[in-house]
Amino acid sequence: MTLTRKGQATRERILEAAVELIAQRGAAGTSTEDVRKAAGISGSQLYHYFDSKQALIRAVITRQAEAPLVPGQPIMGALDSLDALQAWADAAVENQQLNQGRGDCILTSLAGELSPTDEQTREDLCNAFQRWQGLLYDSLQAMRDRGELRPETDLDEVSMAMLAALQGGSLLSQTLQTAEPMRASMKAALAYVRSFTPES
Repeated sequence: MTLTRKGQATRERILEAAVELIAQRGAAGTSTEDVRKAAGISGSQLYHYFDSKQALIRAVITRQAEAPLVPGQPIMGALDSLDALQAWADAAVENQQLNQGRGDCILTSLAGELSPTDEQTREDLCNAFQRWQGLLYDSLQAMRDRGELRPETDLDEVSMAMLAALQGGSLLSQTLQTAEPMRASMKAALAYVRSFTPES
């Protein structure tokens, strides 16, 4: 669908409303009517851009896959040193603290609500998480290329461990409404990365 500038603005407004509502209520607790009201549009406008709730959720997943790994932090080119990784971990914990443990990782929330029969959404989430892992992989590879990680470092395994720490910490923090799970998981992930430094 080719959109005019006005159409693109309307679609973006719908997505922004959906992202905010899903972050607050989850996908199950967010109806298309809720999104319509929040975006200030008519029902016909909503269905012009998204013909179903699933189509809207898929668009939200695609949008969030392009978002920073931690809100407010750069997504590329900033995680390729131990100092940058520590800052990333600190930002993840701070984000949980500011939101009383609720965080705002919509991909984590959607993955937790995923129906076993919703294969298309699962694939969309899988692609989003793989993209994030790829960004972490590239950062670790830059570190290994500079000799900051040992040559035998398994970048697939380490980047997956880092992503699992971020997502697992987010899910537990949201459930327990405290930032402590995120703090513990990110501390463990960085300790794992440091175990591959030449001096370790």
